[in-house]
Amino acid sequence: MDDRTRFEEFARLATEQRNPRTLDLDTLDVPGILERIAAEDRTVPAAVAGELPYIARAVELVIASFREGGRLLYVGAGTSGRLGVLDASECPPTFGSDPDQVQGIIAGGMGALVRAVEGAEDREEEGERAIAEHEVTPRDTVIGLAASRRTPFVVAALRAARARRARTAYVTCTPRSEFTLDVDVAICPEVGPEALMGSTRMKAGTAQKLVLNMITTAAFVRSGKVYENMMVDLMATSRKLVERSRRTVMTVTGVDYDAAAQSIDAAGKSVKTAIVMLKRGCSRSEAETRLARAGGFVRAALEEES
Repeated sequence: MDDRTRFEEFARLATEQRNPRTLDLDTLDVPGILERIAAEDRTVPAAVAGELPYIARAVELVIASFREGGRLLYVGAGTSGRLGVLDASECPPTFGSDPDQVQGIIAGGMGALVRAVEGAEDREEEGERAIAEHEVTPRDTVIGLAASRRTPFVVAALRAARARRARTAYVTCTPRSEFTLDVDVAICPEVGPEALMGSTRMKAGTAQKLVLNMITTAAFVRSGKVYENMMVDLMATSRKLVERSRRTVMTVTGVDYDAAAQSIDAAGKSVKTAIVMLKRGCSRSEAETRLARAGGFVRAALEEES
C-alpha cells in the first residue's frame, strides 16, 4: 500500500472525523470547553449499552477459557494497550485471581505504559512475536483493543492467535459495517468523532474502559468470585483491602468487627471460607469442602444440604 492510499484509508476512519459540535472549541473559555467535553462523554454509555449482546458473547469466551485453565490476554497499543494492562493488573487484588490469568500486552513493551514508544503500533512482527512469547494456546482468549480497528501490531497479534486456534475478540470504535477482521466476536461501540479530532484517549478510551470492566467483572462473577454483589475472593494486599474483607464478612454474617477478623484468620485469610464457616456453623475443613463441591460459588456452598 502506497502512502497516498494509506492516507486516504486513514482519513476515512470514523475515529478521525471532525466533530461538528466542537468546531469552535478554541474560542471557548474553560467552563465552555468542559461543557462540550462533558456533553460528548454523556453519549458513551449508550453506545456501549448497544453492544451488550456482543459483550456477552466475549464474556462467554473468557468464561470458557477460565474453566479450561486458560487465560484472557488483551493486546493493544497506546491508550488501548494501557487500558488492557490496567484492567489486567486490577484483577488479582479484586478477584484473588492468579496474575497470569488475565494479562495485558502493549505495543512497545511495559515501558510504553508511561512513555509513548513511537512506531511500536506499526510493527506487525512484534505483535506476532508477543503471541508466540506468551505461548498462546486454544484454551486462551485473546482480545484486541484498537479504537480505529486497523492498528498493525494488534491485527497481526490477533491473526497469530487465531492461527494457534485461540478464541478471539476485538474491541473497537469502528462501525460494525466496516469491521472485516476474522475474529469470534467484534464489540463496536460507535462513539462518533472526538471533541478533539482524533484524540481517541477521550470517548473511545472511555468506551473501551467500560467494556473491559464488564468483560472481566462478568467473567469472574460467573467464576464464583462474587457473593451477592460483594468481592469475596479479593486479596488483602493493603490495609484498605484488609478492612474491606472484614466489612464483607460482617455484612454477610452479621458478626462484629473482632469476630470477623478472627474468622478470616481462622479461615486461612479466605473471606469465602470465613463466610461459609460462620453461616453454616462449620469447621474450616467442611467449609472448604463445600466450596470445592460448589465450584467456588459461596451461594451454592451455603445452600448445599448437610
